[in-house]
Amino acid sequence: MSTLNEGRAVIVTGAGQGIGRAHALAFAADGASVVVNDFNLDAARGVADEIAAAGGTAVANGADVADWDAAADLVDTSVREFGRLDTLVNNAGFLRDKMLVSFSEEEWDSVVRVHLKGHFVMLRHAAAYWRAQAKAGHTPQARIINTSSGAGIFGSVGQGNYSAAKAAIAELTIQAAAELGGYGVTANAIAPSARTQMTLGAGDAMAAQMAAPTDGSFDTMDPANISPLVVWLGSPESGGVTGRVFEVEGGTVTVLDAWQRAASKNKGSRWEPGELGVVVADLLANSPQPVKAYGAR
Repeated sequence: MSTLNEGRAVIVTGAGQGIGRAHALAFAADGASVVVNDFNLDAARGVADEIAAAGGTAVANGADVADWDAAADLVDTSVREFGRLDTLVNNAGFLRDKMLVSFSEEEWDSVVRVHLKGHFVMLRHAAAYWRAQAKAGHTPQARIINTSSGAGIFGSVGQGNYSAAKAAIAELTIQAAAELGGYGVTANAIAPSARTQMTLGAGDAMAAQMAAPTDGSFDTMDPANISPLVVWLGSPESGGVTGRVFEVEGGTVTVLDAWQRAASKNKGSRWEPGELGVVVADLLANSPQPVKAYGAR
């Protein structure tokens, strides 16, 4: 049994069910003490009780991760209960799917708030704690694992709010890796594909695709498949990996390497608009073709 996280303290947000629950159980099984956060406090308590029943250590927390003060107290909870915080797993989120022309302001704001602001606020308070440790001469081996999505990297028709937030989370991860490395902090993100309440609620076709197999074969959509990489990224062993995004589905781990510079052409002076049609066509012909957005025709 792996014990890469023995003695470490971990916060997992949105851990009352689905992927977050799987992360919390996996970290506890790997030796970590876990703060199980979920806006549904009863669900968080249920997962904490599961961990305790298996011989692990966990406390439940019902904070709204996008609330500044509540998120600060969530970070403090780990320090109060376990004497430390080593790893933050930002996982909390929900969906409000519609086409761009149909969103209400609330449907846009609420999704961006919990995903993007929730990631930032938790990261901000955890980073302040780790920076203080580093300045006091106790540089941590701290880890941030954010949750992006294939929708955020490639786009997803009918999920403009979610896709925009998840794209921003991928960039926030790169930003955090660049700014926090000097304090002993790494930041990485995952883009998971698994069966959750969010995916099961995304329509009949998606639900059928996500259904568990009935023939005993490997369940590629089991949320627990995502957690081994997250547990490794949350451990001291992953110290050389930062600023990266990994897609995880079933037994497949893929590095997502987006927004690299491709073909370019320098005229040496200002372009005229009429010149650029041919130039852009040539640049696109000599650059990788983008992956189509999910659901695009």
